Parts: sequence; C-alpha cells; structure tokens
Amino acid sequence: MFGQPACEGLVTAQNRPFRFTTSMPRLQQPLSAWRDRVRKIEDLGFHTVAIADHVGDGWSMDPVTMMTIAAEATTTLRVSTSVLCNDFYHPFFLHRSISNLDVISQGRVTIGLGAGWRPLDYSVSGVRFDPAPVRVARLAESVAVLKGLFAGERFTFEGEHFSIEEALGAPRPVQLPHPPIMIGGGGRRMLQLAGRAADIVGINPPRLSDRMTPEGMAREISAEGLRDKADVALAAASAAGRDPNSLLLQANLLDLRVRDEGGGGESRSTSNLVDWLPDGALDKSPLVIDGDVERCIDALLELRETVGITEVHLGRDPDGVAEIVKRLS
Repeated sequence: MFGQPACEGLVTAQNRPFRFTTSMPRLQQPLSAWRDRVRKIEDLGFHTVAIADHVGDGWSMDPVTMMTIAAEATTTLRVSTSVLCNDFYHPFFLHRSISNLDVISQGRVTIGLGAGWRPLDYSVSGVRFDPAPVRVARLAESVAVLKGLFAGERFTFEGEHFSIEEALGAPRPVQLPHPPIMIGGGGRRMLQLAGRAADIVGINPPRLSDRMTPEGMAREISAEGLRDKADVALAAASAAGRDPNSLLLQANLLDLRVRDEGGGGESRSTSNLVDWLPDGALDKSPLVIDGDVERCIDALLELRETVGITEVHLGRDPDGVAEIVKRLS
C-alpha cells in the first residue's frame, strides 16, 4: 500500500467508478478505417477518446475537427482534448466551436485546457512563449470567459488578456451549465487554478524537467507527490467556496505494460511518452504499472484508494488494455 489518503475528501473517490480514456487514433486513410477504429474504442467500453494539441514533428490532427468526426461516428463515447494549448485559442471563438460540438454530439464533450508547456509548439507557430505566471493568468481569464459565454446571457469581461463586450454565447450547450472543464498541470499555480475553476483536475508531472533533479522528479510522481498535488487542488477548491468532493481527479499513466498471462513474459506497452523523464524517475511511481491483468487492476484500485484518481488515461493501445477496462468500468 502507498499509505492513507492525504485528504478525507478523497474517501468519496473510493466509491466512484473508473472512467477510462485512450488516445485518439492517428489519422489514416481510408477515413472509413479511422472511423471503424474509433467505434472499436467505444465497443471496448472506454468512456472517452482524447486528442492532444501539438504542432510540428508530425502532429497533424486538429483537435476540434477530429473530435467532431469521432462524435459523429459514435453514440456514447465522449470526446475530449487532452489538453488544448490555451495560447492557441481565443476563448470567444473556442466557446463557439465547443458549444456547436456539444450540440452535435448531444452532450459528449469535455474541454481539457492547459497553459502550454512545449517550447517547440511555440517556436514553429510563432506564438510567443511567455513566462509561466503569464500563461497561467491568461488561462484563468480564458476559463472565466468560457463560463460566462456558456451561460447564454449577454456577457461582458474586461481582463488583462481578454476583453469581451455584451457578447451572447450561442448556441447553448447541451451540458449545463457548461461542458465539463478539465485543467491539467503539474505546478502549484495550475493545480490551484484547477481547484478553483475546473470540474476535473489533471494531475501531471511538471514538464520542464531540466529544472528539477532526478530525485525531485521521482518525488513529484511518487504516491506522496501525487497526493500532495491533489491536496493543493482540493484546498484551493475549499478556499474558493467549492465542495472539494465535487472535483474529479485525473492522471495519465506514464507507462502501462500488460503482460500476457502465460505468454512467456512478453508485454504490450501503452506508454504515454515518458522519454523526457530522467533515468530512475519512474521506478516507484504508481503511474507506472507492469504485470498481468490482475496486477494492473490491483494497482489501479490502489491508485484510486490512496490518491483519489478515478479518471485514468490508459495510453495509446486500447486493445492491449481492453480486459482492464472491461473489468473495472
């Protein structure tokens, strides 16, 4: 066991069902084969299919476009961004896109937002990579604008980064008061913002790992480090007058290897791009799971019990984790 839950509010998470996410399939031709792949994800019992938001280095899929196609190809599968780079979207126009998609999908959209972390995304696009406090402040304003527009009444906002005057958010989304908002981040500012403003808190390692020692990074993604991050978000929710038990906690498994039972020790990896982490950082993290189906299930149950995480991104290989999804969903 990793220890006891860090906050009494996490006890309620033990009674919550898991909701599993996998990555949006890579775009392929013919498009009918891509649609069939998305339908297979739905048939396997996944709750959500999520798309990242990067540019350059072969990243080619536009999030809103592909979410729309995926939503039209399915009937129950939710579509999500994991996560949008806030600096690439003006919230007025993002609201319009998401509201339309929520109507089209009949209420199956989750908005994942981040402050932006990948310098290459900024350099290739020409968008200025501001210091973290500026990017987080801009994200906070974006969330405020989105919520104001989703309310469906004339909305005015005057901030440091955005100015909205008597704008009417239309159409109203199916999900009221707004589609669920997930804010993902690894630093204290982001976790506090998520606690104040999000429905789902994405608990991530800090991405700029060159600023941290291997020992420090290992602590960040240990059970204790994850509980500390959860506590920051839950405390911020309480300070903002929100019920911390209303928040859902989410995490991406950094490496999941499901071994074939009796299969000679071979495993299938659904790694979530861990090559940027320093050597040794993964050794004791509960976000790294390696074993047969029973071992993987036990590890996920332990993650829910000790940290409170129930929203889990299982990586890029939905077939390889299908039995886990079947057993725990």
